[in-house]
Amino acid sequence: MLKVCGHTQEELRFEIGSMSSWKEPKFHAHPVHQVAVLRGDSKVSGTVTFEQASEGADTTISWDITGHDANAERGMHVHAFGDNTNGCTSAGPHFNPHGKTHGAPEDDERHVGDLGNFKTDGQGNAKGSVTDKLIKLIGPESVLGRTIVVHAGTDDLGKGGHEESKKTGNAGPRPACGVIGIAS
Repeated sequence: MLKVCGHTQEELRFEIGSMSSWKEPKFHAHPVHQVAVLRGDSKVSGTVTFEQASEGADTTISWDITGHDANAERGMHVHAFGDNTNGCTSAGPHFNPHGKTHGAPEDDERHVGDLGNFKTDGQGNAKGSVTDKLIKLIGPESVLGRTIVVHAGTDDLGKGGHEESKKTGNAGPRPACGVIGIAS
């Protein structure tokens, strides 16, 4: 039996039953995990995992990427479509349900899918993680079924002064990508 603050769902329903806006609560007993396996037309490969504890919680994004350029910063974004039929170009634009311009992960004005840059080591490998407030696995703006793309260039975070800067961050071609799927 699932309890919240020591109360069962039935007890909560009884105590709040007179509220006209009461909705059935969404209970997630375990964090949600999703994963994308990165592949492409190059030697870049790896995995990107996502974990969110509850609908309102931030999401942790972790990556383990190999085969990229050595000692570089490279852009990474969630793109709108889970379509890789024509390689990573089929993934479409950055996931942007709010119609904002491109920006850095810490910016208020940014696409939901804007994850900034990751750094590679001397062998072109990258391992790390970030926590993001806009990427969601639970709810109407879930990234499940969308594509994560690793780019060949550095994301200028919308501050490059070029026309593409506010759309793509001038992050360049898409050497690897993967559809975000259910991991557990």
